[in-house]
Amino acid sequence: MDAKPQAVKLVKANILGEVKVIKLRFLTSATAALAIGLGSIAASAADTIKIGDMNSYKRLPAFTLPYKNGVDLAVEHINAKGGALGKKLEVISRDDQGKPGEAVKIADEMFNRDGVAMIFGNLFSHVGLAVSSYAGQKKKLYLAAEPLADALVWAKGNRYTFRLRPSTHMQAAMLAKRAAATGAKRWATIAPNYAYGKDAVAAFKQVLKQLNPDVEFVAEQWPALFKIDAAAEVQAIQAAKVDAIYNVTFGPDLAKFVREGTTRGTFDGKTVMGLLTGEPEYIDGLKDEAPEGWIVTGYPWYDIKTESHSAFVAAYRKRFNDYPRNGSLVGYNTVLSIAAAMAKAGSTDTEKMVDAFKGLSHDTPVGSITYRAIDHQSTMGAYVGTTAVRDGKGVMVDWTYEKGEDYLPSDEDVRKLRPATD
Repeated sequence: MDAKPQAVKLVKANILGEVKVIKLRFLTSATAALAIGLGSIAASAADTIKIGDMNSYKRLPAFTLPYKNGVDLAVEHINAKGGALGKKLEVISRDDQGKPGEAVKIADEMFNRDGVAMIFGNLFSHVGLAVSSYAGQKKKLYLAAEPLADALVWAKGNRYTFRLRPSTHMQAAMLAKRAAATGAKRWATIAPNYAYGKDAVAAFKQVLKQLNPDVEFVAEQWPALFKIDAAAEVQAIQAAKVDAIYNVTFGPDLAKFVREGTTRGTFDGKTVMGLLTGEPEYIDGLKDEAPEGWIVTGYPWYDIKTESHSAFVAAYRKRFNDYPRNGSLVGYNTVLSIAAAMAKAGSTDTEKMVDAFKGLSHDTPVGSITYRAIDHQSTMGAYVGTTAVRDGKGVMVDWTYEKGEDYLPSDEDVRKLRPATD
């Protein structure tokens, strides 16, 4: 056998052996690095609790962006104090586009892909009702921050759904109490034609008739949400020759209704009630065109001087260089509720958190609130006052804070309204 070819083979074998060793060393190092990286991610995940937020961020930014600021501020405050259960809270936020189907899809992705412990948020009632149905079917915890439809905690309530904001019934009843005191007899109503608007009118009529059986509702206007024909609606109300108007429009619909009604003198000499009209999200945009003398629910953040609220406003202004809206308060209180429920439960287990929410009480910038065990509705209240123009801007004056528990149905009535799902 020739010695030269044998030597060549030996050199090649040595080279290939070294290459294999180099590859093995590289793979070993890469595997170790990957393991370290995955371990770091796992450790990071173990140090956080994810919660899923969804809202109509593009559809109604005037409310939802301040809401998100409130959420972020609360998370920062909670994490600065050690987080929830000794872990940092992490919020996964998505835009539900104001569509029920999209919201349900997002909810499912958040639980199954993102690994959230619970979901919260939403704005529109029809979206909130869809997410609530999903929560009930899948046995997942849902805290509705803003949806106001009464059915959310009553007719369509379930074990896994809770609500923070005072419901449509609660706020309508607050206004009905004021309406009864005016002595107005002939009423017209105008409300968006979906769950929230229908509930708002039904509740107002029910409570006002109980307080004053002589009242008449002689005109009802139902414009499609954000598609109001203000001229036609105002003309119909004028034709009814009423002495009082109950308005439930908000956002761009409210602006159009106010401007058209003011131009035509529709509100002159009449009692006008406005559900949500006093919220900065909606009245601020009207500037000096804001109506004067309307009795409304809202949020007079500029005149609330309690220690806890003043601290909230100061922190909010420092963090965002802006003043809070009602959405800011809602977002902040929502996350406070979640952290308080986790602390009470001592766990992020769904069933334990659900049980913790029942009867949960905690402090907020507007005082202590409780989530009623019987219907999962919080006792957060609302401000009721009269609109005015101050320094070229719409404000609320002569307001009072109405406690939510004073406007909720009795346990006996709730049992008739709510299915036995718990």
